[in-house]
Amino acid sequence: MNKLAIFDCDGTLVDSVATIYRALAEAFAMHAVQLPPAADCRRVIGLSLTEAMAALLPEASPSEHVELADTYKNCFLRARTEGRVEEPLFDGILDLLDALEADGWLLAVATGKSDRGLGHCLSSHGIHARFVSLQTSDRHPSKPDPGMALAAIAEAGAMPETTIVIGDTVFDMGMAKSADAAGIGAAWGYHEPHELLAAGAFAVAHAPAEVEALAASAMERVDG
Repeated sequence: MNKLAIFDCDGTLVDSVATIYRALAEAFAMHAVQLPPAADCRRVIGLSLTEAMAALLPEASPSEHVELADTYKNCFLRARTEGRVEEPLFDGILDLLDALEADGWLLAVATGKSDRGLGHCLSSHGIHARFVSLQTSDRHPSKPDPGMALAAIAEAGAMPETTIVIGDTVFDMGMAKSADAAGIGAAWGYHEPHELLAAGAFAVAHAPAEVEALAASAMERVDG
């Protein structure tokens, strides 16, 4: 049975917080709504856009959440068109992808980004073709719903017990737990290690170089 490593994108593969915050600031200004503190904005990264807006502005109506999400998309797209998007790979990510593939893992992505946004991001780093499955908010409920993970598992010909989810938020770990996969927290991202463990992480990696060994440990637990 195939082994599958499902990666989150923002906060796990790439550090996109600065660009996300600028797009949020532009969108909220266009709606004449006060933007919550940066720390609060950082904590909703990983949710699908409408759910993120609901978390940031719980007092607003569902229709306002949708409108804000649409405005944010347009702000982000304009920033990309103008060359203002910053989504650098975290140090060590390319080495991690190489190591996992050498160990026989298939790779996938499950993200709150859109298809278009994810495609731009991965293509800009030349890694799009490395992933056998790309799951986004365009086709699935927001994390922690397990839909994205289960779809990736099916596409890769894997099983939940032969799947790991690498992500930096409690939403990623919740998705992994709901899909019966092993969650490996990425402490270099946007949520704290103790939060990732409390959300059900099998373990937490403090740098990408630690993931390979933790992935092997997760599989040893299954084999045992």
